[in-house]
Amino acid sequence: MNYKNPDSPPPAQVDREGLGRSRGGLSTKIHLLADTRCRPLARGTTAGQRHDSIAFEPLIQRLRIRRRGRGRPRTRPGRLLADKAYSNQAIRSYLRRRQIKATIPQKSDQQKARAAKGSAGGRPPAFDPEAYKQRNTTERAHNRLKAFRAVAMRTDKREFVYNGTVDVASIRIWLRHPSNQDP
Repeated sequence: MNYKNPDSPPPAQVDREGLGRSRGGLSTKIHLLADTRCRPLARGTTAGQRHDSIAFEPLIQRLRIRRRGRGRPRTRPGRLLADKAYSNQAIRSYLRRRQIKATIPQKSDQQKARAAKGSAGGRPPAFDPEAYKQRNTTERAHNRLKAFRAVAMRTDKREFVYNGTVDVASIRIWLRHPSNQDP
């Protein structure tokens, strides 16, 4: 028996506004690139049920890091710290092509699959546990954004309005922690 709730919008319509079904109802994910001072550099939103890796490439392509002197902004970070959700071959090869050092832990099932292949499984990707300790800066940047009630609750119906709300919250974070104090 196919039961469909008449009050719920069709899936394409829900995804269009950055809303998606999850256990708690409709939700939105904020994908964020942050610097070491927990300031947002680039961000994007997707429906709540979408996987994190979907937003990876568009987010990296939006990244612009201002140089100290004159010149165009950098589009390539020195190092990228990410969690296990970003541990897949496509992302790792993308980072290798762009010559970005990646510190991403490998999922346990990926480790087991590589070990089961023996020497044909290849060597594990490089992982620096000391550098990975700094990954909490992204979590702290998310917490700073969520400190703004409008960002945390997503009361806006339209995605472009919500994106504007996140932008205003990001601007306020940057104004509280200006870049001229950077070492």
